[in-house]
Amino acid sequence: MSEIGQTLVRELGADRVAEDAATLAAHRTDYWILAHLRARQGRLAGGPACVVRPRSTAEVAAAVRAVVGGATPPDRSLVIDLSAMNALLEVHDTALYARAQGGLLGGAYEAAVRAHGYTGGHYPQSIDRSTVGGWVATRAAGQFSTRYGNIEDLCLGLEAVLPSGEVVRTALVPRASAGPSVREIFLGSEGTLGVITEVTLRLHPLPERRELASFAFPTFHDGLEAMRRIVRVGWRPAVLRLYDAPEAARNFSAWATAGLVDGELAASVATATALGGSAVGPEPVAHWLEHRNVVPSWDFFLDREMVADTIEVAATWDRLGALHTAVTTALGGVDGMLVASGHSSHCYAQGANIYFTFVLKPADFADAERLYLESWSRALRATLDGGGTISHHHGIGRLRASWLAEELGSAYPVLLALKRTLDPAGVMNPGALIAETAGSVRLT
Repeated sequence: MSEIGQTLVRELGADRVAEDAATLAAHRTDYWILAHLRARQGRLAGGPACVVRPRSTAEVAAAVRAVVGGATPPDRSLVIDLSAMNALLEVHDTALYARAQGGLLGGAYEAAVRAHGYTGGHYPQSIDRSTVGGWVATRAAGQFSTRYGNIEDLCLGLEAVLPSGEVVRTALVPRASAGPSVREIFLGSEGTLGVITEVTLRLHPLPERRELASFAFPTFHDGLEAMRRIVRVGWRPAVLRLYDAPEAARNFSAWATAGLVDGELAASVATATALGGSAVGPEPVAHWLEHRNVVPSWDFFLDREMVADTIEVAATWDRLGALHTAVTTALGGVDGMLVASGHSSHCYAQGANIYFTFVLKPADFADAERLYLESWSRALRATLDGGGTISHHHGIGRLRASWLAEELGSAYPVLLALKRTLDPAGVMNPGALIAETAGSVRLT
């Protein structure tokens, strides 16, 4: 066993530490199409040196201190797997919140609070694979965000282990004016500033009723305008989605854009009709609800010598239509591009996101990775040039890290200073969020 593994065994016990080949392989990479492609080509390098599975915040802190302290850090990473920290700790009926350990999977969390008559209101497509701590760490958004808000709106408090091994816990209050929010520091930090071990999330009573409606618009821009008008006056249907022509054809055949409404149904119908929307009925919405989390695997595309991905960005309403055109046009210029389309799934009074999908089939599959990275580069370049943000809810990770300085501008040094203060040794998720070397090259 490695030196760090031996140290962790002494600190936590042998049942908390694993270095066997199967465990290391299972924790080698996230779910990413290039990782699958490189594995097929025998080019998937690296991987963790050790995996530790703590069962409490104290054990997480001990693991972090062991890495920062006496033991020599491994050449490869130490993975802290929180899957054993998966308990729902509290459901508070009076104050409408729930506390959960950070490793609790989203689907299990939602099922647990529903048993008490509540919903968390957060339904990312990855709900059965993602954890509540991961939601906070990536600043996630769910499919019902128009009604319930994104994770930053739902998160009341959290507990995290700092790179020093110290534990920080934010106060549980509905709102505070007590200096800058420490909670906000960890929202979207992607594991670079600490390990989130517990979260406190708002709860909502389960809705008494659900109504479904959908409309087909003459153009994508007409649909955007309908969404803008609906949310501008304060209506908040739980789901308000718009698909461009390629995505509508792919997902709904003869159907088009979908919206979930209850009390706002009449206003939404009036707005959609005024902008040329023709009623299609509830069937497209029911279809979406049933199939919304069913997507092809990466292997489905790779088996056919294709690569695919999604890129979600956002902008204000006055820039959104032009941004959709610019990004789909930029993607369409990549050699072998089969599909470049988009839909909007999260909207606000000031603007909305667009969730782009691309699929390409290179003439020579040896060019797949280069063309994939070119697609990303073109999309992010067009987004920044169009005044948008390069990530609405999937975070920065490593793929977008070299673009973050341009997006944040004069605020980027503040993020760097925060990282250097909390993690001077750079041990927390190196390479994510902040590029490992200054001036690192772009995706191309």
